[in-house]
Amino acid sequence: GSSWYYLRYMDPKNDRALVSKENEKFWSPVDIYVGGDHAVRHLIYARFWHKFLYDIDVVSTIEPFQRLEFLGFILAEDGRKMSKRWGNVINPDDIVELVGADTLRIYEMFMGPFENTIAWSQDGLAGARRFLERVYGLSGHIVDTESKETTTLLHKTIKKVSEDIEGFKFNTAVSAMMIFFHQAEKEGLTKESMSAFVRILAPFAPHITDE
Repeated sequence: GSSWYYLRYMDPKNDRALVSKENEKFWSPVDIYVGGDHAVRHLIYARFWHKFLYDIDVVSTIEPFQRLEFLGFILAEDGRKMSKRWGNVINPDDIVELVGADTLRIYEMFMGPFENTIAWSQDGLAGARRFLERVYGLSGHIVDTESKETTTLLHKTIKKVSEDIEGFKFNTAVSAMMIFFHQAEKEGLTKESMSAFVRILAPFAPHITDE
């Protein structure tokens, strides 16, 4: 059932109980629930079920989820909801074939706040592609000793990206990395700093950073 599926994930092969007490105590409560427009109704049902299960001593927590993050819609370029009827659907597989998965990931994260509804932009996609192409060439800007400004900005960027990932503020995390990149491309950076930059970029663009 969609109102209590998260409990079965904790103990999916148990054919004697909904969830074992040991597994439930280990995994509960769910850290983060990410949902779209359906989330409000779903949470009403899930919380009702969970509180009932708490009352009959099946679960150990009174609330099922610790945190909720709302997910915004991606609209078509014409500003309407994507629909086959209007012929404005963006197929992710086509985008991956055209510019690669990393570009798609960077662009989606950079479009705007996670919870906002935002229209797709092919120009924005091209900008994300250009950024990654330039990142790939960053190894040509390695220096033995970098400026204090570059080192300071790197540490500020690491802090900013770490906090923004935790806060689901992916667009400002990407923006911070772009700011550091422009500094590093202009002034140069050490091999150690490039390694650190690549690692904070990795959750957003795992393929190019692994390479």
